[in-house]
Amino acid sequence: LVVFFGDSRASNWSTPADKQYEFLNRGIGAQTTIQVLERFDAHVKPLMPKVIVIQVGINDLKTIPLFPEDRETIVINCERNIQRIVDKSLDLGATVILTTIFPIGDVPIERRPFWSNEVEKSIDEVNTYIRSLAKDKVIILDAYSVLLGEKGRIQPEYSYDLLHLTDAGYLRLNEELVPLLQDVK
Repeated sequence: LVVFFGDSRASNWSTPADKQYEFLNRGIGAQTTIQVLERFDAHVKPLMPKVIVIQVGINDLKTIPLFPEDRETIVINCERNIQRIVDKSLDLGATVILTTIFPIGDVPIERRPFWSNEVEKSIDEVNTYIRSLAKDKVIILDAYSVLLGEKGRIQPEYSYDLLHLTDAGYLRLNEELVPLLQDVK
């Protein structure tokens, strides 16, 4: 059993064409890392999955323009919560496929007053942290690099809107995910 777990980016993830596993999705839109962490015991633990694919973090970081003085705390809490989700997953005996946070799309005009380059800087910072978590039973799927286009933004064909992927984006991620699943013992 493979469980997709996290925010809307996890909940929208299409099921890969891989008959080796059963897939369940436990993503919920608009959730922050603490919300995802707090529902782990109810939504994932009873399933006892072999693999947990985690995509989370953007909903924490997108609040930075609203609370610029709290940027460092937001980033630190995001990283700590991701670590705790990974630890809980490992405690179940699952293999973790932890994805980096996806790059963003173009910021629409109506969102620009509530946006800042600090969001993208924070994504880079948290992704560096995520990459550092690679170890036995923690596989990093560098979704950021896979989806990245020109000018530090997501490739247009993969961008549904500022934060979400098109079907083509998920198909591209599944091209990277399926070989990782093949390697899980």
